[in-house]
Amino acid sequence: MQVIFESRHATGSTLRQEALERVRFVLRRLGATVPRTKVMFTDINGPKGGVDKHCLLEVKTEKSGVLVISSLASDWRTALDDGLERLVRALTRTMDRQKKPVRTRLTVLTLEVN
Repeated sequence: MQVIFESRHATGSTLRQEALERVRFVLRRLGATVPRTKVMFTDINGPKGGVDKHCLLEVKTEKSGVLVISSLASDWRTALDDGLERLVRALTRTMDRQKKPVRTRLTVLTLEVN
């Protein structure tokens, strides 16, 4: 699985290795269906503080296409963890949908023997 990390903020860049390890750990079971993941950190309003750390997770899956999850928090780690939690839920939900067979109406024919 290829993991791409992007951050224009210096503090976000210091978490690069930790974010890559965390993404690989969380998606280890789903690695066969997820060939590429992109993690982007942005600070929305700069050094003012508050709930402004934005984590964007973009996952390219083989069957479902691209899935994008966005999360906001007051620090980078919380934003990453919240986004990863939502990402795993969404991935498992889409994989379960693909596994379920489509229900069809069964037609019963009765034959009369005389």
